[in-house]
Amino acid sequence: MFNLKKRVLSFLIVLGLILSVCNVGNVSGIATAATQARAVVYGDCNNDGSIDALDFAYIKQYLMNPGQAFKEEMDLNLDKAIDAVDFAIMKKYLLGMIDKLPEGEIPVITNEWVGTWGTAPQLTEQNNMPPSPGLSNNTLRQVVRVSIGGNQVRLKFSNQYGNSPVVMNSVHLAVSAGGSSIQTGTDKVVKFDGKESVTIAAGKTVTSDPLDFNLTKLTNMAITIYFGSVPSALTGHPGSRTTSYIQTGNAVASASMPSAVKTDHWYIITGIDVYTEDKYDAVAILGDSITDGRGSTTNENNRWTDVFANRLLENPATSNISVLNMGIGGNTILSGGLGPTALTRFDRDILEQSGVKYAIIFEGVNDIGSGATSANIINAYRQFIAKAHAKNIRIYGATITPIGGSQYASYEKVRTEVNNWIRTSGEFDAVIDFDAAVRNPNNQTMLLGTYDSGDHLHLSPAGYKRMAEIIDLTLFTK
Repeated sequence: MFNLKKRVLSFLIVLGLILSVCNVGNVSGIATAATQARAVVYGDCNNDGSIDALDFAYIKQYLMNPGQAFKEEMDLNLDKAIDAVDFAIMKKYLLGMIDKLPEGEIPVITNEWVGTWGTAPQLTEQNNMPPSPGLSNNTLRQVVRVSIGGNQVRLKFSNQYGNSPVVMNSVHLAVSAGGSSIQTGTDKVVKFDGKESVTIAAGKTVTSDPLDFNLTKLTNMAITIYFGSVPSALTGHPGSRTTSYIQTGNAVASASMPSAVKTDHWYIITGIDVYTEDKYDAVAILGDSITDGRGSTTNENNRWTDVFANRLLENPATSNISVLNMGIGGNTILSGGLGPTALTRFDRDILEQSGVKYAIIFEGVNDIGSGATSANIINAYRQFIAKAHAKNIRIYGATITPIGGSQYASYEKVRTEVNNWIRTSGEFDAVIDFDAAVRNPNNQTMLLGTYDSGDHLHLSPAGYKRMAEIIDLTLFTK
């Protein structure tokens, strides 16, 4: 076993040769008949009796060619898989960041996949379906803004509400250059089980293979899909507040799409995860149209969740926290509304998101406006709290913002009861008092005029900025 100095020196010398090593064909043949009979030495990937940077290169080559046979020596966390975790363990070992590889004991590695962008899928209403020429056999370019950065990414796609399979002939990821354009030097093909195309069965989701990508925080990314057939019932997220581009035929690698048809909706895409060598966590936000961003500016990323992400990442103590906006316009907690109710989607949109450590609940105004009682809304909150705590997730309750002058104004009594419970019950781990931050001090049932989008319910960009500014960032250091 190499000592630390030799390990690091070997790593630095051989690292420069990795690219050439990774181009070697079948390296598993290096092992001799004699070595195959001896006990497994984890990390000695080429069975040469030492663990050095060449073994690091072998794991890298395996990840680039996942069709190779499983080699137990490479399974450094003993999970019966060879993936980015094993790559990170080997790198940390060679750099002296961990002392040993498995010998009956699994090294503790904090790396994990963490969501950097996400959106809540729903059945797309007829008036929000893609405009002509549609998606079948055409190309769709969609733009999303990530929060945290990383060295490796994977993309998530959903056909949860489809009535037939979705065929994606090719998917590319690139840094957006604005509008329909991309920075061509960043364009990469996304693969699925080593293949460029994938079919998503009706009711199913799919996650791409890990993709090496130098992802910078708070960057607009373009996800471009060249479709085959698509279902007539489409999974999407209508409230994108971001313009997407539909181009006839295969334009998946095009630098721009000047003749594309525009639509302000997302389809099929649901998330981007990152994998880094540092410890990152996510905060997932359950909400309705106020979280989804109604009243914000299309393509400006000035929802309250966007401003919140900016604050987190600019603050050294919270620069490792990502933000996942799981708001759905018109959504309710209990029944009715648009999209699956918050009760039915809580597990999917909060608990099952990658790397979630914190949750914010800011939903209930549509239930109040539909005649729900405060007791029923509070009971739902308690279910969210219990589920989050069972997963060791800290969960924060946000007070419901003013409704005076809106179509829901006659339900002010219920809003007050719900907010009083959020503030005083002590059942949430903490309270984020949006109501107090944006109400008119001279009429606390109404939004301050500067913060009102005009319908007395949704906020203006100034109002969303104010909401984000009052959030105590120390809540995300606990």
